[in-house]
Amino acid sequence: MTIAAGAVIAAGQGTRLSGLGVPKPLVSVAGEPLIAHALGNLAAAGIESAVVIFNGEEEGCASYVRERFPGLVSRVIVKTTASSLESFREVLAAAPPGRLLVSTVDAYMTQPDFLAFVRSAERLPEDVTVVAVTPLVADEKPLWVTTGKDGRVARIGGDSGDSVTAGVYLLSERARALSPPENLPRLRDFLAWLCASGEPVAAVSIAKVVDVDRPEDLEMARALAGMALAAAGKGAA
Repeated sequence: MTIAAGAVIAAGQGTRLSGLGVPKPLVSVAGEPLIAHALGNLAAAGIESAVVIFNGEEEGCASYVRERFPGLVSRVIVKTTASSLESFREVLAAAPPGRLLVSTVDAYMTQPDFLAFVRSAERLPEDVTVVAVTPLVADEKPLWVTTGKDGRVARIGGDSGDSVTAGVYLLSERARALSPPENLPRLRDFLAWLCASGEPVAAVSIAKVVDVDRPEDLEMARALAGMALAAAGKGAA
């Protein structure tokens, strides 16, 4: 079944990119801000309604999104949250019922790769939560995922695994309704808890995803965008 609702989490402070002079969601890759890449991916995937959360200092980002994506973004939350999990809960509460496609603003991948993930995730049973994973480990503190041969996730977290999370998730309606322990500090802790609690979780791999947190990550993202553009040009020729 087609997924109709989506969300982008963009409420982090982005302090390691602050030297660029713009808020992290507006940092540009291939001529487009990160938030435009994330929302453009959702739109291309057929998402009809999206929720976005920015931190309390980013009203300018909210204005940009309202002007650029008026038909897609149904609600913009401007709120400084205590953690990534609090931001996650905010968008879950604001989004319409059903499965929800969630992306973090700093998960940069090519649009064809994003769409391939979504199409694969859509084909899985509706009660399964799907986690995008990547073999490209370009994060200081990667969240490891251990996956069985059937694609089901056996463990999230730990010191090793066969891939790492890629910042995109398809939450089942059932998973959205669960009440995790109050003491979970971060989104990664919720994901680990979800898997450990026995909730069905599957992994779909994306070859290259860059978590854009640092200037060197930004250079990797721009290189990935350049390779994608070059490949598309060769294909057109």
